[in-house]
Amino acid sequence: MVSSSCISLLDLASGNMMNFSQAPRALPRIMTVPGIISDIDGDGTNDGNSDAPSTVKKIIVSNFLPLNAQKDLKSGKWSFSFDEDSLLLQMKDGFSENTEVVYVGSLRVDVDTSEQEEVSQQLLEEFNCVPTFIPSEIYKNFYHGFCKHHLWPLFHYMLPMCPDHGNRFDRLLWQSYVSTNKIFADKVMEVINSEEDYVWVHDYHLMVLPTFLRKRFNRIKLGFFLHSPFPSSEIYRTLPVRDEILKALLNADLIVYIKILPVGIHMGRVESALNHPSSSIKVKEIQKQFKGKRLVVGVDDMDIFKGISLKLLAMEHLLQQNSGMRGKLVLVQIVNPARSSGKAVQEAKMETHTITKRINDTFGFPGYEPVVLIDRHVPFCEKTAYFALAECCIVNAVRDGMNLIPYNYIVCRQGTPKMDEALGFASGSRHTSSLVVSEFTGCSPSLSGAIRVNPWDIEAVANALNVAITMPDLEKQLRHEKHYRFVSSHDVAYWARSFMQDLTRACEDHYSKRCWGIGFGLNFRILSLSPSFRKLSNDYIISAYKRTSKRAIFLDYDGTVVAQTSIPKTPSPEVISVLNNLCSDPRNNVFIVSGRGKKSLSDWFAQCENLGIAAEHGYFLRYVNRY
Repeated sequence: MVSSSCISLLDLASGNMMNFSQAPRALPRIMTVPGIISDIDGDGTNDGNSDAPSTVKKIIVSNFLPLNAQKDLKSGKWSFSFDEDSLLLQMKDGFSENTEVVYVGSLRVDVDTSEQEEVSQQLLEEFNCVPTFIPSEIYKNFYHGFCKHHLWPLFHYMLPMCPDHGNRFDRLLWQSYVSTNKIFADKVMEVINSEEDYVWVHDYHLMVLPTFLRKRFNRIKLGFFLHSPFPSSEIYRTLPVRDEILKALLNADLIVYIKILPVGIHMGRVESALNHPSSSIKVKEIQKQFKGKRLVVGVDDMDIFKGISLKLLAMEHLLQQNSGMRGKLVLVQIVNPARSSGKAVQEAKMETHTITKRINDTFGFPGYEPVVLIDRHVPFCEKTAYFALAECCIVNAVRDGMNLIPYNYIVCRQGTPKMDEALGFASGSRHTSSLVVSEFTGCSPSLSGAIRVNPWDIEAVANALNVAITMPDLEKQLRHEKHYRFVSSHDVAYWARSFMQDLTRACEDHYSKRCWGIGFGLNFRILSLSPSFRKLSNDYIISAYKRTSKRAIFLDYDGTVVAQTSIPKTPSPEVISVLNNLCSDPRNNVFIVSGRGKKSLSDWFAQCENLGIAAEHGYFLRYVNRY
């Protein structure tokens, strides 16, 4: 079997050398039809423009809008307000003041069909938000089905080996996922000016959205940020729609999990909470409640991957091995409400309460509970009070994304003048903090002063807690100051600004390139070429071949000299003849380059005495005498 490349060599070696007379065909600026470039004629018309206004916008797309919504039962009117705790809202600080930010996403409440148009108008006018109203059944399959029962466990390294450990793949849920992403794309198209605006897509809920947007606007400026961890190849390959998702992601100009770009916190938001009167009041309450005790704090969502039960087991082991800490050490574990439902979450919750009760029954006594479990929604101001008082913070997730809890803890321990006053600290006092952080969290590499642990090693976690608590104050100060410098300089504004700078660089040459849309459905992709690109045709090769007096010809073996799919890997007599014809010209220096072994190549091309061989990708070379 002879490959197409070899057929071209046949024409060259046979002397069929036409004069170069045909001018290169001008390539169209845009083309969005499937096929091979050389087969395409005519000018494309889809230049990615829209009729939207020319104001430059940053369009932030996420599953949920950064809004709180409430309906008055008496009047039936909706009231909305920005969610000040939302990362999407806080990241606006990283943009210039004259930047218009538009949010596209879903509301956390159901809006009746008859009210959707009015609500959409209100949100656009008052909040620059564009809501996506997803039919309830589709959204259930999308969010609670495909996102939470397929992607979320898989991205956290949990395989559906049996029905008890995750749902098996369901094509209906995948179709709902794609349909929802298409609805999001339609909403983005309503507000975008594709020539100027930037689109920033967030997280695993919208991983196929880039394909829908790129297919409509070839030159759209599109970035994607994945907030959750991404599994290894061996894990990800088990997903039946692995190719569709990866190809869709590759339609983004920037995919951030490729680059180290940690999310930060909003310093002003944390400091404002520290200065709030309710925080000072709560601090005094906690001081009174735990007088004479040493506090360790943990804040986690009720989730099977947060390692809450492992953390509690480590606390139990610490108390077993260190009797001197009994009656003095308290772990305050705040459990945020679960974001998903299911049997696994309920089992994790039951296990958490069971272990807590066992520890308190074993080591507690009147006036002392070793573990204080707060299983409810805790306002941010209350959390800051616990952070400010805790000597140590522990994050023990078995697999997690960025996790900003340690960042919040560090800033709260740094405090403010008002918080220092509430704590009874003298003005100018040096602050301390200590961290125990799972090595499987995204924030771990950024916190070099933290004690990193394997959450599965309960004894090691217990020992780390002991080290963190008993660490000398001077060392706590040095570690704290190092962490605070990093956290304060790498806040949420820095993160947003860095992302947009990278996205701008990735898109700066969009309008200097010609684009072709290739493929159908989720296999769609864009091929972009510089204006100076010209198809390498036989006419060019033949003309250059005729003009030169000395030629170096390097030929790959598999896929060039023989077809990639060829079963007999030995060269055919026809190939040997072509190579001998090329090598017979004293002006030609011909080399076969291959990853194959030197013995195989030497045996196969023994008849080609004037052929050079580079075996094992150049590790072994065979020259001919005239070289």
